[in-house]
Amino acid sequence: MKAAKVKYSIIIPMYNEEEVIEHTYDRLKQVMDTTDENYELIFVNDGSRDRTAQLISMISEFDPNVRLIDFSRNFGHQIAISAGMDYAQGDAIVVIDADLQDPPEVILDMITKWKEGYEVVYGKRLKRKGETFFKKATAKVFYRILRSMTSFDIPIDTGDFRLIDRKVCDVLRGLKEKNRFVRGLVSWIGFRQTMVEYVREERFAGETKYPLKKMIGFALDGITSFSYKPLKIATYVGFTLSIGSFIYLLVVVFQKLFSGFPVQGWASIVAVNLLFNGIILMILGVIGEYIGRIYDESKGRPLYIVRDVQGYSSIAGSEGDEDGAGTGNNRDRDKQYV
Repeated sequence: MKAAKVKYSIIIPMYNEEEVIEHTYDRLKQVMDTTDENYELIFVNDGSRDRTAQLISMISEFDPNVRLIDFSRNFGHQIAISAGMDYAQGDAIVVIDADLQDPPEVILDMITKWKEGYEVVYGKRLKRKGETFFKKATAKVFYRILRSMTSFDIPIDTGDFRLIDRKVCDVLRGLKEKNRFVRGLVSWIGFRQTMVEYVREERFAGETKYPLKKMIGFALDGITSFSYKPLKIATYVGFTLSIGSFIYLLVVVFQKLFSGFPVQGWASIVAVNLLFNGIILMILGVIGEYIGRIYDESKGRPLYIVRDVQGYSSIAGSEGDEDGAGTGNNRDRDKQYV
């Protein structure tokens, strides 16, 4: 007998979330059961080192709505979201983190907006509880810098918590880039978009999976994926310094030849050289970020590798892409990469 069509797919990327995963499952189930429509909970285990995958595996044995996509290693939060989209079957797809900072109850508001005709419904944070002043300030600055650098509108104070229509998901699956910034991609492709506002809660349990180092890398991915203005800024800085240096050289020559008071002081010369060399290295670093991303794109490796999949037995063998993991909705790809 043919299985009932899935209406909603909820994608939950996970990395070392054993302390919270059972509570996340309970709240998501309570919320989605109220819709009285078919849904699936897609838990993507991004190479967790704790019992996250085992707990989801046990839950999937008695709940047919639960799916588990288990990566062979840690590929990153944005890649986990992309994998969930590859496997999602629903007409509407929701992305939500496992830490319960984004209240699952807001999903119902997103569904209401979707049924009104919107194809993207993103969550806008009115308040962020339990986060340090430094994190709030840097996040605020980052989103505004990113918005000013791009030629399209990326909503500020938003994360990956959002609902997208089936057609939007299919477009996203066709984008092949490796250094993914999903919220930027969703804004870039367009469609009818709106927001629902909510208060972001503290983590239910566990620790943040985005320390400062990862946040910096995430910011670089966002900026370099959607803007080449840093390269233009580097060009302007280099041009300005060159003009300034040439003018200063004329001043030094003039003082030497006509005033009789040559410029004195090796210390000042060394300081200026160190400043200029630092700026040059910074510019080379900006160029290197773009070159490194070009190198990643040129290697042609799959976006992710799946070690195991559970909960899809009823659709095993369904048709998918031939080019492997990370490029399409290939249900048999776990056999290919185990």
